[in-house]
Formats: sequence, C-alpha cells, structure tokens
Amino acid sequence: MPLPDQGENVTMIRHEPFYLSAMIKKPRRGLFVTGTNTEVGKTYVAALIVKSLAEAGHRVGVYKPVASDCMLMGTQLIAEDALALWEAAGQPLDLDAVCPQRFRATIAPHLAARSEGKNVNADLLRSGIEVWEDQCDIVVVEGAGGLLSPLGDDEFVADLAIDFGYPLIVVTPNMLGTINQTLQTLVAASCFRDGLDVAGIVLNEPQSLLDDPSVDSNPDQIAARAVPPLLCRVGYEAESFPEEIDWFALADKFANK
Repeated sequence: MPLPDQGENVTMIRHEPFYLSAMIKKPRRGLFVTGTNTEVGKTYVAALIVKSLAEAGHRVGVYKPVASDCMLMGTQLIAEDALALWEAAGQPLDLDAVCPQRFRATIAPHLAARSEGKNVNADLLRSGIEVWEDQCDIVVVEGAGGLLSPLGDDEFVADLAIDFGYPLIVVTPNMLGTINQTLQTLVAASCFRDGLDVAGIVLNEPQSLLDDPSVDSNPDQIAARAVPPLLCRVGYEAESFPEEIDWFALADKFANK
C-alpha cells in the first residue's frame, strides 16, 4: 500500500460523518458527558450534575442515546445508567424518552444490537432527543464509553457529540494513568472533524485508592497540562460536588457562542 503524500490530510481511523447539527431539533442548552474510558464514573458524575441543576430550580432533560449491558426486568430492558439519570432529574417523561435504544450484551452497542439480530438506528440516536426540546431548560446527554467508542461501522460517540453541538464534560478517573488518558481524550476532541468544545474536566474517584500516591498529584498535573479547566475533584462515593458549580451558566456560555 503506497504511503500518502505529506500534503494530504491523513487520518488514522476509518470514518464517514453524515449528519449536521442544524438538522436536529433539540434543547438550546446542553452538556455532553463523556469519559476517558469505560467504568470511570461517567454516569455517577452526570447524575450529580443533573441533581445539582434540578436543585437549582431548572427543568432538566436527560438523554442516553443508546445503551448496552441492560438488565431484563419482566419483559422490559432497563438501562441502569438511564435510570440513574432519570431519577436524579426527578423522573421527567419516561425511561423510553431517556434511552430509546437498549440492548443486553455487555459489548459496544452496535455489536450488542447485532447479537439480537438488530441494528443501532443512527437516525433515532439523534432524533430521540427531540422529545426534550420543549420539556426542559437544559439537557444532559451521556455518551457510551469514550469519544472514540463506536456506535456503528462508520461512526463514533464523537460524531453524536458534534451533531448535538453541546460542550463536553470529560470525566476521568483519579488513578495512575489518568494524565495520559485525559490528554488523549482532549487531543481526540480537538482533532475530530471540526473539533469539539470542552467545557471542563471532572476528576472522579470511582473507587477507594488509598495506596495510589498519584491521587493527590493528578489534579495539579492535569490542571497544568490541559487547556480546558479542571472543574472539580469528586471524592469516592461523594453525594455532591465539593464546591458549587453553575452548570447552567456553563452550558449557556457555549449555547451563546
């Protein structure tokens, strides 16, 4: 295979974007919560954001476009992430509005769908948010996995984030290796298509790591190297953020760009 000319725009992933943000009817203000990996506490932090917004008196919409690893309750598949967001928001609308596409297998959503003889509906990933357009002051969207987690053969979570147009909240785990993971996610955000806005970083402690000395140094190291602000550090099993953050104003800042 011949090498591309140096003048070409070389990409390292196969990718064919095909949607435009302007085509999607959606709430004006929103935050898109993503993670540096799976199991970093993305849902936990997203639910804390939703709870904070609701307690401040805002009508909060919550949207999980697709979920795998769902549990069967009776005849209904329940996405635990969607359930946590829905309950944090005060149970607006119903769980189908929160997560319209749900699958059982504990693998990437498009593969989980295929294991059931189905496909992830790319149109529904985007149109599913329309139900929240007139039902909330702000919507919190939680992606699946990280920015480059696949949602199909030719698109990624980052495509969905760009098409919605909401700034990212990047959740990263406070443990050894998080500096590299965080910076890689920020690089991916800046390089993907036309680039993604990042509103800030949340350093989360998904487990108790008393024997990990990096826990205390990670905040300063990330703050020193990342352009987006480190918004806060969330302790293990914390029930709220350590300091007050105006999430609504943060989303509004980007909505008015």
